[in-house]
Amino acid sequence: MPTADCDGTLECRPVAPERLGDVETVFAGCADAGRCWCAFWRRKRTDFNAGTRDGSNRALFRDLVEAGETPGLVGYRGGAPVAWCGVAPRAEQPRLARSRNLAPVDGLPVWSITCFVTTKAHRRTGLLRPLVAAAARLARSRGAPALEAYPIDAARPLGSGEIYTGVLRPFLDLGFREVARRSPTRPIVRLDLTKENST
Repeated sequence: MPTADCDGTLECRPVAPERLGDVETVFAGCADAGRCWCAFWRRKRTDFNAGTRDGSNRALFRDLVEAGETPGLVGYRGGAPVAWCGVAPRAEQPRLARSRNLAPVDGLPVWSITCFVTTKAHRRTGLLRPLVAAAARLARSRGAPALEAYPIDAARPLGSGEIYTGVLRPFLDLGFREVARRSPTRPIVRLDLTKENST
């Protein structure tokens, strides 16, 4: 599987069965991630809500990974797992299509970045940009023509629980462009992966 030594301090690897324990380590410090397991955009609301209590969201995640799917990347510093980036084909996350604000812009078969999780000691240490760059490389290696993200663009300070999809500025710095905004604070941004120099 490809790896990406993003900035000399963070190594990003696609999740695989042997890395499930590393994902658990990252999620253990975040209650929301430990209930979600990247199932929010994949399951109907009632199934997702039940899964936060009965463990079926976690089981779905493990089943996907053990079946060979790659729902995201694990970020390592000094060999220790410290971050997660959820990235996968948009088509595999049907609740995006049902979202009023995040419904498809067009028919392009894009990949979507849906979340970031960072262990407490490594928050606010500049991991978003290298994770996004690694996600772009992964999506491109799987044939995606473009990569979408759904960051927050708010004028007020945001808590860590509000920015699990990232904030807008780093995406723009990395070459994403805004392609839709159906809500004042939630743009849809997209990176063209057919260009040689895209992230």
